[in-house]
Amino acid sequence: MNFLESVRIAMRALNANKVRSALTMLGVIIGVAAVILLVAIGTGVQDEVTGSIEGLGSNLIFVFAGNFEEGGSSGGGGIAIRKQFTIDDADMLQRRLGPEELVVPLVQGPAILKAGNRTMRSTLAAGNEHADAVFTAEYLGGRAYRRSEVAAASRVAVIGSTVRDRLFPHVDPVGRQMSVNGQRFTVIGHVASQGGSLTGDQDNQIYIPVTTAQRLLGSRDVSSIIVRASDPDKIDELQAQIRQVFTPSFGEEFSVFTQEQTLGILSQLLGTLTVMLAGIAGISLLVGGIGIMNIMLVSVSERTREIGIRKAVGAKTYDILSQFVIEAVVLSVAGGMVGIALGWSGALVLQQWVPTEVTAWAVALAFFFSAAVGVFFGVYPAYRASRLDPIVALRYE
Repeated sequence: MNFLESVRIAMRALNANKVRSALTMLGVIIGVAAVILLVAIGTGVQDEVTGSIEGLGSNLIFVFAGNFEEGGSSGGGGIAIRKQFTIDDADMLQRRLGPEELVVPLVQGPAILKAGNRTMRSTLAAGNEHADAVFTAEYLGGRAYRRSEVAAASRVAVIGSTVRDRLFPHVDPVGRQMSVNGQRFTVIGHVASQGGSLTGDQDNQIYIPVTTAQRLLGSRDVSSIIVRASDPDKIDELQAQIRQVFTPSFGEEFSVFTQEQTLGILSQLLGTLTVMLAGIAGISLLVGGIGIMNIMLVSVSERTREIGIRKAVGAKTYDILSQFVIEAVVLSVAGGMVGIALGWSGALVLQQWVPTEVTAWAVALAFFFSAAVGVFFGVYPAYRASRLDPIVALRYE
């Protein structure tokens, strides 16, 4: 009996038990769809985060309090932050590096915004007069805050697109008043949609002078310090200079990362997370494979007399073996194709809320893994069927 005849017999057997075949495929469908969907989420988040870091600007150096490079020194595996940076530290660094390099102290914190009868939760992100030159942002109206407004801790704000749409729908927000944590601010500008970044959802942020933020939050600390190098060839030199500036007062309790190092670290972490998500989803594929093996064993038991008759009229061991393996592979491959379509559709739907990206390697992995599941879990039932003694099989009731 040739291969095509084995395929025809296998398909006829599956068609005779449509409901059972569909339920058997369900485990594979769920497993493949989960792999596609979770990998799409992991890949989408990774691309969004790394893209947002690149979109912050170029030639950036990030300085954080705490020794993140060595995993901290708290003894418990966490990061021990004993001392925070202040604006004075940022000013000192600016003087040491010179006017060609731009130094921006950053402050972040929660904010409750109110304009008229509209209220929303947001995040404030504050910097100095160089912030607009360091971070890329397209102004749709108004302007950035000035050095004089930073010095005077003026209550002025630039708002993101989400804040603009919620608090000032269908009107120009420039010059209008809004409340930030109970304090009255004047909107002086608004920017185009920017998406997510290291600092969170930039569209749901307001940008105010760092001095104003410190008064509003009641703290002199700054979250981090960002340095933009005037020349990409000076990145390593500036990194060394920053260490020289802060080592006398901070010792080893601070970290300095270049933009490339930050991208590398985040890419590695998010890549590991994506692999973990795929592994978790792969467990459901394994369960689906076990379900295939279970059903195939039941099928062998039910069709014992059929197998005996076929062997009695001349069917070879290979013919019986190939028939049951083909049945298992068809179940898994068909389930895999449906799972890919379902996972892909789910990823497209979820794009409205979370970044997703279906990659070719994830689709190929899910498809071939589902086929491998069919082969692996179909071999044992097929082997049992092929080894049945025809006389014993014919006597089976």
